[in-house]
Amino acid sequence: MPEIQQLLQNPAILYPVLIWSIVWKGLALWRAARLRQVGWYIALLVINTVGIFEIIYLLATNKRYKGMF
Repeated sequence: MPEIQQLLQNPAILYPVLIWSIVWKGLALWRAARLRQVGWYIALLVINTVGIFEIIYLLATNKRYKGMF
């Protein structure tokens, strides 16, 4: 576990991971709000998985979201 802490204290790794996570979280939250899925919005807001959960949500709702337009 100390290796992970040392790795995340390195700004060259920490900042790209933060940006990656924020971008995917923003996209997923936007889609959940547009689809009026309050439960998903709250789950996406609370659960932090470095973008993995958000990407899965975006892929799962892709067809429904495109059907809105």
